[in-house]
Order: sequence, then structure tokens, then C-alpha cells
Amino acid sequence: MSAPSTDAIDRVRRTVCDLHAELPRNGLVVWTSGNVSARVPGSDVMVIKPSGVSYDDLVPEAMVVVTLDGDVVDGDFAPSSDTASHAYIYREMPQVGGVVHTHSPFATAWAARGEPIPCVITAMADEFGGEIPLAPYARIGGDEIGKAVVDSLSGHRSPAVLLRGHGVFTIGPDARAAVKAAAMCEDAARTVHLARTLGEVTPLPQPDIDAMHARYQNVYGQKGHGK
Repeated sequence: MSAPSTDAIDRVRRTVCDLHAELPRNGLVVWTSGNVSARVPGSDVMVIKPSGVSYDDLVPEAMVVVTLDGDVVDGDFAPSSDTASHAYIYREMPQVGGVVHTHSPFATAWAARGEPIPCVITAMADEFGGEIPLAPYARIGGDEIGKAVVDSLSGHRSPAVLLRGHGVFTIGPDARAAVKAAAMCEDAARTVHLARTLGEVTPLPQPDIDAMHARYQNVYGQKGHGK
């Protein structure tokens, strides 16, 4: 692949910076936790949040440009501590254009229990095409988390995965889709938790899940404007 242009990198930096505002706005992060990254189209380079910088202080220029091997290309700050995990996902899943990691409370509570979220509501069938799966526990800092995410989502329709004892990773064809998946994951986690406090929950029939997912992915919304 060719090296991305400065204009292309600047566009992705602005997008990634803007999307970080959606994480606190949707109650998905506290303090400086969580991160969004995006692949620079047509390249082996990604843009990710700097480590430990307040969301209020984020500007496009603060976003860090990193190769998919984890080497910093440009930026005044150290990249997120989750950079290796994001990079592994991009290397192994070329269709992925955006990755998000959060510790959103309800979804992380499911991860702490070591339990996938069953598909018991139509919104989950639409967005995730079934349950939100559980990945095994993995240590932070190397490829282990990225490998757990890739192994769990490969061949799965869900763009979200719960990492046991840790939190949530989501993927998408672009960073906006990955952020949306993170918000929808937390919403599903909260709703299903509340339902279980009232009694037993029963997964939707698989044929109905398949039909709803196909309709939502291929028919719902305005063409060219996302879902």
C-alpha cells in the first residue's frame, strides 16, 4: 500500500477526535478511559487517541498516527495503551476500518460475570444478528487482547464482543459504525439486565433473528446515510 497523504491523515484525525466526544456523551467512559481508532483508508496506518489525555482536551492534532505494527509515525503524545490491540485487529481483519474500546458499566458487568448477552430483543437482532459474544480474559499490552477479539468475532455477525473481566471492543467498516456499535452494546446490556431482574429471559427464535438482521442491514434507513 502507498503512504497516505497528509490531507488523508488530517481528515481521519478530525474524525477520530470528533467521535471521541460520543463516548462520554453516551455514558460509555469515565475520566480518560476508552478509545477510538480509525484506519487511514488504503494504508497500513491508523489514528488513535493519546494515552491519559482528558476528553475535554482532545483536539485533532493530539491524535496519534501509528503503523499497524504499533510504531508512532506522527504525534506529540504517546498513543493509547490499547494500541497493540487495535493494531492486531486491523492486521487480521482488513475489512475493519474502525475500532472502539470502552468499559461501559452494564456491558462490563456482563463481562465481569463472564457471560454473553443473549439476543432477547429485536434491537439486538437488528444490530448484532444474535447474542453479543464473550471473549476469554487476556492481558493488556500485547497482542493477546487483539487475538481474543479477532478469534471471537471472526465468522460472527456481532460487531461487539465482551472481553471477560475487562470491557467491550467493537469494530466497524469505519470508526463511526464502531462507535455506534459500542453505544448499542451498552443499551442492550442495560435492557437485558433490567429484564432479567424481572424474571427469566428467552432468546428470540433464530429464523426471526436472521430475518430482522437481514432487513436492518439491507433495507432500513436512508440509502447512503447510514442506519
